[in-house]
Amino acid sequence: MSDIAAARLRRIGPRRLAVDLVATIGLVGTLLLYLSPSALLPAVVAVGYGETFWPYLAAGAVAAGAGFGLSRIAVGAGPIGVREGYLVVALTWLLVAVYGAIPYLLSGEDQVDRPVDALFESMSGFTTTGSSVLTDVESLDRSLLIWRAETQWLGGMGIIVLVLAVLPRLRVGGRQLFESEMPGPEIESLGARVRQTAQRLWILYVGITAVEALTLAVLGWTGVDERMDLYRAVAHAFTTLPSGGFSTEAISIEAFSAATQWVVAFFMLVAGTNFALTYRALLRRDPRVFPRDEEFRLYVGLIALAATVLTIELWVEGVFQGEAAIRAAVFQTLTIITTTGYSTANFDLWPLLAVILLVGLMFIGGSAGSTSGSIKVIRHAMIGKILRREMRQTVHPELVEPIRFNRSPVDERTLRAILSFVLLYMGVFIAGALLIAFDAARTDMGLQPIDVVAAAATTIGNVGPALGVAGPYGNFEGFSDLSSIVFIVLMWVGRLELLPVLVLLTRSYWRT
Repeated sequence: MSDIAAARLRRIGPRRLAVDLVATIGLVGTLLLYLSPSALLPAVVAVGYGETFWPYLAAGAVAAGAGFGLSRIAVGAGPIGVREGYLVVALTWLLVAVYGAIPYLLSGEDQVDRPVDALFESMSGFTTTGSSVLTDVESLDRSLLIWRAETQWLGGMGIIVLVLAVLPRLRVGGRQLFESEMPGPEIESLGARVRQTAQRLWILYVGITAVEALTLAVLGWTGVDERMDLYRAVAHAFTTLPSGGFSTEAISIEAFSAATQWVVAFFMLVAGTNFALTYRALLRRDPRVFPRDEEFRLYVGLIALAATVLTIELWVEGVFQGEAAIRAAVFQTLTIITTTGYSTANFDLWPLLAVILLVGLMFIGGSAGSTSGSIKVIRHAMIGKILRREMRQTVHPELVEPIRFNRSPVDERTLRAILSFVLLYMGVFIAGALLIAFDAARTDMGLQPIDVVAAAATTIGNVGPALGVAGPYGNFEGFSDLSSIVFIVLMWVGRLELLPVLVLLTRSYWRT
């Protein structure tokens, strides 16, 4: 775009719209520009394993060129506000998914040679969903599997933290983006400045990823898990911390030893915990923050309860016995509630009670301020408190009782926002499920009602596996293009927690 056209857009835009499109487009371009070097890692892996490396360099060049061009539009533009922040977040996640799809399309791999399939796989990666259209994961080049894992690692917190670390240098406000994109209703600031907060979370994220990769690699080097090597250790560390779930193996974590499964389970627990708490516990050496936090206690309690029920069910029904039953129950509870999406067994074949319980866990999610998806534990806690207060006020109408969280009163506006979010979440979930059911009937897929529910729940909650053909050892390849587009939209809006996307559909957003 020429300078004259950009100037004309600046003059026309604010008079007709309430959104500064110039600043928005420029910021989106800046984000793409800073993301483009991520293509170098799979390119290096490709060179190391003698594979084709140019698709990654081409993708990086496209992202860098497009990002630079878009960023030049906003030269001289003012800072963005909250209104523009929503649009920036929504557009950025769409464009990074397009960027992530380029290596798939250029790789020559038949499983992802169609644009809709490549976009599905990329959106699933960057939204840390873990659903896949791949029918033979192990046949892919190692560089492509690393790219697949890296998209999840970047999507977990890497993108937004990296961007927030550099935005202050560009004199562009970023706190509203942090609050809009970060998983959960809010995250407590770890520093007075956004850049300080971003840098600290970035260091923590990288550090925990490195610890998991090293731990898994040691299991392979010492012979505890002969299948684990440095490549697989890094690939799975890249997809555990972001609660992603992409694996290099067709049968996911079941391919590895019991020790590896317990290690991955522990890091899934960490990934579903509020990173602000983890920061204080590790870097400020204050482990007491965990038992003091109301959400963390409920998070652990729900995991313990669900794992206990699953253990009893699997043991009684003879699916597993002894330690194997405990391990399978704990692992599947953690992978679903943290929306990671790994598997150590084909739970699609488990008893009905176990299957229903796992589907129910898809609607819970991890802690606010974690990389998990879905509704989040804190919202369930607040809704429980609201219902308890309503029942008490029914008996005592004159009762005035503020709702507290961690001993601090919660603003009524926040409570209304939580209720609104859950209603919107369930509304979008139901709409998505109906569309999938309609399309499945149209194409004669023969899906059961619970399969449809699981497919919609797992994509909007960014969980990963569903049931039936899309179960833990299945894939989404059998769905039509229409259903794939519905899944892509559900993953997109679910990862951004609905509002940054849905608000764009309102007339009041665009009006002055």
